[in-house]
Amino acid sequence: MNSAHAMDAQLLIDSRCELGEGATWCAASGRFWWTDIEGKRLWRYDPRDGATASFAMPERLACFALCADPNVLLLGLASRLAFFEIASGKIETIVEVEAHLPTRLNDGRCDREGRFVFGTKHDVDDAQPIGGMYRLNLDLSLERLPLGDFAINNSTAFSPDGATMYYCDTPTRHIRACDYPDFGNQRVFVELSDDTGFPDGSIVDADGGLWNAQWAGRRVVRYAPDGRETARIAVRSAQPSCVAFGGASLDTLFITTARAGLDDDALDADPHAGGIFTAQPGVRGIAEPVFAGKLNG
Repeated sequence: MNSAHAMDAQLLIDSRCELGEGATWCAASGRFWWTDIEGKRLWRYDPRDGATASFAMPERLACFALCADPNVLLLGLASRLAFFEIASGKIETIVEVEAHLPTRLNDGRCDREGRFVFGTKHDVDDAQPIGGMYRLNLDLSLERLPLGDFAINNSTAFSPDGATMYYCDTPTRHIRACDYPDFGNQRVFVELSDDTGFPDGSIVDADGGLWNAQWAGRRVVRYAPDGRETARIAVRSAQPSCVAFGGASLDTLFITTARAGLDDDALDADPHAGGIFTAQPGVRGIAEPVFAGKLNG
């Protein structure tokens, strides 16, 4: 790693989320969205006036996606996928996921074709690989992906051309890659070399670099398309969880963090845990794809 590419993230919003996740920039509205999974709230921030708003959810909201209709979000709730009308608060269930298993939805993003790809996690402290990865297709059919079983699925991201998919099972400390959409050439992309930190949410920049938030590692790390580490951002909070490029030029990296699992002493030393941090890493992101499927079954 070139030391010139080390930098620090700065606190933007002291939101104190229990489990901040799902970092998403909406280029159409110029707003940043994220979720507090354990707090069961969807959050929104407008950098033009610094205003934040939050929306109560009926159950834990693990991930979500923008839709072609800017008034609608695709929600990855703990037990199901659903459409959410922002103005009215109406939630319309699409399909339940792994209702026969003690799992919940976890990480997810749209691919470059506008299909929603997501995974699940075993919903206990000592998670075992019993969950899977899925894709909600444009006709709202749900497809299980041939990528094996997961204890805690994370790091869903796609190369700029959409031909490579990244994903991980967090406890393995490996970020994997495969050809997409045929899922061939499944391989280890990165094995975390630090003694601390587990791979969590990821985003890909316009140059094809993968930026990964590393839970318990106090950092976000960039990996070139060949897996080399090329940049590192220090985060002054123990549990970075997800990242997204945003801002008018897509050159600001937004970073969610979490308070979950930190005892009183740890929180005293980490007072802004659960906040939103930002950095200017000197590269630009790609506008987040919107879910391109039909909005009614």
